[in-house]
Amino acid sequence: MIPIEASAPAKVILFGEHAVVYGQPAIAVPVSSLRATATARPGDHTGLRIVASNLNQTTVIDSLSQSIDDALALTARLLLQRLDAPIPNLEITLRSQIPVASGLGSGAAITTALARALVEALDAKLDTAELNAIVYEVEKLHHGTPSGIDNTVIVYEQPVYFIRGNPIEHIHIAEPFTLLIADTGKPGLTRIAVGDVRTLYESQRERIQPMLDDIGNIVRRARQSIETGSIEQLGPLMSRNHALLQELTVSSPELDVLVQAALKAGAAGAKMSGGGRGGNMIALVSPESAETVSSALRSAGAVRVIETRVAPLPND
Repeated sequence: MIPIEASAPAKVILFGEHAVVYGQPAIAVPVSSLRATATARPGDHTGLRIVASNLNQTTVIDSLSQSIDDALALTARLLLQRLDAPIPNLEITLRSQIPVASGLGSGAAITTALARALVEALDAKLDTAELNAIVYEVEKLHHGTPSGIDNTVIVYEQPVYFIRGNPIEHIHIAEPFTLLIADTGKPGLTRIAVGDVRTLYESQRERIQPMLDDIGNIVRRARQSIETGSIEQLGPLMSRNHALLQELTVSSPELDVLVQAALKAGAAGAKMSGGGRGGNMIALVSPESAETVSSALRSAGAVRVIETRVAPLPND
């Protein structure tokens, strides 16, 4: 068997973070330029050996009845049980460009890449919906009660529209658009930020609820813009979303500096993305302005800048 390679993208929240906790919609998109990969080769040993290069971790699976205490082993067990397949003598090496604990879906991407490589190595078939269900089960190890956003965006590699408690909807992309993702270099403090918004909401509901409603309206308008190809409308919506997140106290000086640097350099819009208090921001740019804005973000303190193109699926 020649080596088999499979991959999966990262993801980023485009609109609606934090407000989604209070019943408002959110939009997330894949980051196809940033990926996790899994390479399967025949093993010279008994059982399945999974090597996570970035973590210097090796997991050996030689019995489906063994205790499952990590996401990699759980992925393999769920997949082999679903396919009714014996444990193969394989070595699968995992590598990822996606920073861990950065809000970019690292765990779901690694799980997806591993599952795809194992399915192909077994010369088996698994439809996308079944793969998505398996990745969601593994996400429970990472997040307890996951929303389903990460696994769905990553498995289908397609934007999604999400309202808590409702089925996730895929979004049609009428026209491609380009995003820059800039990392502040400081880990996001999602749990703290979510808790602080909850405190604000409970103590100042009359002031906070209209902000959450405004964010929800922004998300709905953004979906319409994406699905009608009115990409020029996304920039102002992103900037307005960021201003509301600032009011909710979940931005940070580092994020605000990067947002302003992007806008000054020619971005059509910019906002923080994810939990906040650090982590990443995103900027909407034209292909012509991408290099200039990227340079400005690095000069303003971004430790890395990733460019990604959100485009229609081939059969969309």
